Order: sequence, then structure tokens, then C-alpha cells
Amino acid sequence: MPDLTTTYLGLNLKNPLVASASPLSKKLDRVCQLEDAGAAAVVMYSLFEEQITHESYELDHCLNRGTHSYAESLSYFPDLEHYNVGPDAYLEHLYKVKQVVDIPVIGSLNGISSGGWIEYAHKIEQAGADALELNIYYLPTDPELSSVELEENYISLVKDVRATISIPIAVKLSPFFTALPSMARRFVEVGANGLVLFNRFYQPDFDLETLEVVPHLVLSTSYDLHLPLRWIALLYGRINAAFALSSGVHQGEDVLKAMMAGARVAMTTSELLKEGIGGMEQILEQLGDWMVEHEYESIAQMQGSMSQQSVAEPAAFERANYMKTLNAFDPYLR
Repeated sequence: MPDLTTTYLGLNLKNPLVASASPLSKKLDRVCQLEDAGAAAVVMYSLFEEQITHESYELDHCLNRGTHSYAESLSYFPDLEHYNVGPDAYLEHLYKVKQVVDIPVIGSLNGISSGGWIEYAHKIEQAGADALELNIYYLPTDPELSSVELEENYISLVKDVRATISIPIAVKLSPFFTALPSMARRFVEVGANGLVLFNRFYQPDFDLETLEVVPHLVLSTSYDLHLPLRWIALLYGRINAAFALSSGVHQGEDVLKAMMAGARVAMTTSELLKEGIGGMEQILEQLGDWMVEHEYESIAQMQGSMSQQSVAEPAAFERANYMKTLNAFDPYLR
């Protein structure tokens, strides 16, 4: 068998397949099943800033501001007592997970602002996490909020978390930054050890019968791989960070592409929710079989081999690809 080992955030992993943050990590037996199925590491489900601060005046003000005449809008915000376990229960569960598995366990914080809540980054470290994934999710709807302000808030958050803990930090990014390479570099400069590309944003839908705005969960497909694949290939060798590809990892070929683009690990959840945790074994089997067939001796041998700095036609990742793709429509014209 080829050597599947890799490193991510300074952690030595037995293979490049990681279970990303999801409800699968909420139960100890499922985390054990993930390890048995071959997961090289597991990212815990996220602890949200709102869970920590939801009783504070600031959040109460935020939720109620402008909604006094639309009381129904308050009901859309989740009941945080039941949305997820509380912060103390999260830490206790993380501690228990570390006791029952041998693979690295990565804590996950989801937030948008600096403040007292980030002390939980240190508590996650104390609970035994091997690293921390910082998931930054914010939908800017205020026309007065500039991109410069928003980006500075992000940078301040990562900088403050870095000052709080000593374990490695991975920042899970949005693909919607105006200048993604610049933001990636800045995150690394203030202390991020890794970058996870990308966060998936679940868009609401309209219920035409009830005329309500409703949540809409759509699991990924392998098509979703293309966006993070392109950006990791562009950033590899330019940004000194360990890259994780998240979104669209459903089969061995997806992992192979992620590695060739320059990722250290490929993260999956949707495939495991669709096919069960055993789907991880199938992905790893497909990965190993392809490497044997194509005479690859190790994962390290292929990492970055299809990045922009390595391919014969670097322009394929830029506007030239867009122009060629448009020409591909011609055969469909009647």
C-alpha cells in the first residue's frame, strides 16, 4: 500500500481524510465509528458565539432592534437552549471525546466579533483539543458597513484568539472576499496556521404556501469541489499555511484532486450523512487503489503537483479558463 500519511496544523495524520464539523461528533459512539472507519482526525461541531453570549444585553439588543412591530421575526432566531448544547456541556463532551479516541480532535468556534466570549478558545484548549478551527460567518446587510471595517473585524478576531491559545489555529474562510489572497496572507500574519476553504453558506428559501422564509439544507456534491480546488491551487506556494479543502469531497478522486491542488487534508461530512460513516472507508479504498494503479508511492509525492505554480499552463486558473469554458457551449447550439 502507498504511504497515505500527511501533516496538518503540525499534526501527524495517518491519511488526508478528516471528518469536518458536523452533528456526527455530538455522540461519543459516532466519533469512535469515524475513527474506526479511517478518519485521520475529527473536527468537533461548532460552539457558537451566540451560545456563549445569548443572555447578554448586547445580543438581546441586537435581536430586538427594529423588530418591535414584527414580533414574528423574533421566532425565526433559534432557541439557543435547544439549538445546541451549552458551552460548558460542549467542553465536557470535547474532554470525553479526547479520552475515547486516539486521532487528533479539533475544536470549532463559530463567531464574528472579539470580546469576552473568545475566552472559550482557551477553555477548548484546556479541554484537550489538539487544534482549533475558527469558523467566521457573517452576512453583512448594513449599507454603512464597509468591506474595510468588516475585514478588520475578522483580522482582530483571529489576532485576539491567537493571543489566547497556543494550539494551532485554522481559519475557515468564505469565498466571497474581494481580494481573497490578501485576506489569506493577513490571517496567516496574525497567527493562523491553516486555512480551510470554504465555508458552505446555506441559503433560505420561500414557502409559497405559508409565505414564510424557511431554512433550506442542501448537502454538497462533487461539483462543489471546484471552487475550493481552484483557490487552493492558486494560493499554494504563495501563502505559508496548511490548506484544508472542505466542500464536495465524496469519493477518492475528490481527495486526490485536493492533494494535487496543494491541500494537506480533505474534509467531508455530506457524504457521511448521505451514505453513512462507512462511506469514509470507501473513499480511502478508492484513494489507495488509484495510487497503486498510477504508481504513486505517497500522498506527499502528489501534494501541490497541480497547483498553479506547477502546471504547464498557469493561465488555466485565471480568466483564460472562463473564456475557454464559454466556448464549450458551442456544441449545444442548434
